[in-house]
Amino acid sequence: MTTVVAVSGLSDWALDVPGVEVVLAKDYLSLPRWSELEGVRVFNLCRRYRYQSEGYYVSLLAMARRHTAIPNLTTLLEMRSRTMVRAVDDELEESIQRTLKKIQSDEFVLSIYFGENLAKRYAPLAQRLFNMFPAPLLRATFARTQGRWRLQRIEPIPARAIPDAHLAFVRAAAERYFARPRYQVRRRRPARFHLAMLTDPKEPFPPSNPGALGRFTRAAEKVGFGVETIGRDDFSRLPEFDALFIRTTTNVNHYTFRFAQRAQAEGLAVIDDPQSIIRCGNKVYLAEAMVQAEIPTPRTVVGNRFNLAEIVKEVGLPCVLKYPDSAFSQGVHKCASEEEMTEKASGILEASDLFVAQEFMPTEFDWRVGVFEDEPLYACRYHMVDKHWQIVRHHGQNAEYGKIEPVPLDLVPSGVVRTALRAARCVGHGLYGVDLKRIGRQTFVMEVNDNPNIDRSYEDAVLGDELYRRIMQGLWQRVLALKNGGGRG
Repeated sequence: MTTVVAVSGLSDWALDVPGVEVVLAKDYLSLPRWSELEGVRVFNLCRRYRYQSEGYYVSLLAMARRHTAIPNLTTLLEMRSRTMVRAVDDELEESIQRTLKKIQSDEFVLSIYFGENLAKRYAPLAQRLFNMFPAPLLRATFARTQGRWRLQRIEPIPARAIPDAHLAFVRAAAERYFARPRYQVRRRRPARFHLAMLTDPKEPFPPSNPGALGRFTRAAEKVGFGVETIGRDDFSRLPEFDALFIRTTTNVNHYTFRFAQRAQAEGLAVIDDPQSIIRCGNKVYLAEAMVQAEIPTPRTVVGNRFNLAEIVKEVGLPCVLKYPDSAFSQGVHKCASEEEMTEKASGILEASDLFVAQEFMPTEFDWRVGVFEDEPLYACRYHMVDKHWQIVRHHGQNAEYGKIEPVPLDLVPSGVVRTALRAARCVGHGLYGVDLKRIGRQTFVMEVNDNPNIDRSYEDAVLGDELYRRIMQGLWQRVLALKNGGGRG
């Protein structure tokens, strides 16, 4: 992998960072060598970035050459958009107010060098802004109006604009940044494509245990990926990769969704893609989608504050109420009486205008069918926890699980697999876990999950390494399709 810094003049880059090649922007734009070279990371530190300037064309041609430009064209355009600059998310808004509250003046300028600032108290805010607008050298301007700080503008700055007093710090920040493992050659043959696997080691109920993550990594490397595990603080690094594989629990109102959105916008192949997260993450959507596709489900009503009196008539008792974005059997209530149903529904309506009420269907186990790209991958029977009605019983930060019984696909009732595939198609063509109940000869879809559990010794018990290989091979094919100008991410 070649790492270069593109500058307008050689005197603009006063930092001698090992392993980083300095190239004149005019040479990068015109010399055949740069058009022919693969696997290049270009840090664009030109003097100007306006439309059709030298800096603009460095990022534009990097995109055409399938090089990674930092900042890329998307970031440059977003920084020029006042709407995008002011559309900060809740976490960034909170960080701005908390960090700047003690400043006495009504304007503040923050310099961000490779995601860092000279003052430690501004470091978290600098990192968040760098994640949102990935560019090596940034200047953010804030103004206080009506007692609240607002991000007025953020812009990349050329290397020659660094004050002399900051040069030593910037040199150290650059060395730390470029010394990270992603810039080191760790394989005898350079990987053609690079995969980021997003995980959260602190997550209490992760979708894959360490053994499964290790198998995913080995499978990805065997198909040709260079693999790196990343976390939530690596948002700014997404343009460095060709694919993103999310292995931490997803949610629309969550950093995982922002990762998926940004990765897709950057042209990465993504599992789970934003559309799948939106659709699987809301049970109201799934309920309506199953009705539209005429797929059997338990009797279901989308509840609101106006139809509470009709719910028991429609679904009977006991019934099950679900928050739209519930997961891992949390946010799900079994109600034995109409009074209990009304109480639980009122609590849900404080957070959401809609909820899902379903007929209660007791079974010894639920079927889970793993589906990827319209093909069944695995099947398991998820048994209910002893003396409980769900497959998971939560005890604070701990959870008790029922027995998981892997089943070869050819021993699964054909109606279960067929219905699972139909349900998955209502969501997309990604990686899903479809939960179903089989009662007599009828199959009912309970829900479709993106980011399904794949744990070593459980979901992989039948296929073993082949399960991981199929997923990574499918992701590889998606990268190829995107690089060739087609396919889906």
